[in-house]
Amino acid sequence: MTVELSLRGVEKRYGRTQVLSDVSFTCPPGNITAFCGPNGAGKSTALRILTGITRADHGGALVNERSLLSVREPARLVGVLLDASAFHPGRTVRETLRLSAFTIGEPKQRADACAELVGLNSVAHRRVGQLSLGMRQRLGIAHALLGRPKALVLDEPSNGLDPNGIVWLDRLLRRFADDGGTVLISTHHIAAVERTADRLVAISRGRIVADTSIADVRGTRTTVASNDERLRTVLVRAGHRVVPAQGRYRVDLSAPEVGRLAMEHGIPLTELRPDDNCLDEFLAEVTDHEFAGVSPR
Repeated sequence: MTVELSLRGVEKRYGRTQVLSDVSFTCPPGNITAFCGPNGAGKSTALRILTGITRADHGGALVNERSLLSVREPARLVGVLLDASAFHPGRTVRETLRLSAFTIGEPKQRADACAELVGLNSVAHRRVGQLSLGMRQRLGIAHALLGRPKALVLDEPSNGLDPNGIVWLDRLLRRFADDGGTVLISTHHIAAVERTADRLVAISRGRIVADTSIADVRGTRTTVASNDERLRTVLVRAGHRVVPAQGRYRVDLSAPEVGRLAMEHGIPLTELRPDDNCLDEFLAEVTDHEFAGVSPR
């Protein structure tokens, strides 16, 4: 069984503040979807609605086209890590995992296996409050895997991980997706998106501003220039996003298609080249330069 996760027409307001407006996107199985946006854009609220923690005012979360609220034993479908600091600091790693395993009907051996999978066997006797941030992240990932889920929803999963830990996480998520699992990661780290993601969903001011494949972001944009002022009007009227860039335009269209449009309207071009677009530049553009992604140190 595979799992498709979706938000459909989600609206959420806190008091007079509209936090989410008509938010819709889908995370397909077999893919790693990156969920990106500036601080305060609505990512955390969207994830809380997607995982059933918060109710939407309108619309909602779907699992294989069924309402998440109607799903029995959701931990066996969706594993969640939203806040690695939420575990009780006085319990040990082993106690934390075994207690959660018990509540979802899994044996203690499953808890121990997940601790081993994330490399926490040697510190299973330690209290959570004594763990480093990276170890708490590993504990959160182990916790998300307890129910043998078909989908993972992870908020900033690489926080606190050292370089070896980041490589380990990349491989874990890639293997999970390649086995047919669904992965959604919320992150500010563009390097993580570039390394592992198949799809990108971007949010800004509570609205989805991009929902595309990473390959499309990288491969279908063009830098073009012309002394003919009609060029921008022609591209915009054809329905394409046009961004001024140092006397040129960046267009979400392949170079041959831009050339064809220019030729049809008799517009001479002074420059036409494929744009090896960087994801951080793309995100900055679609979020009106609110987003400033950073690579993990």
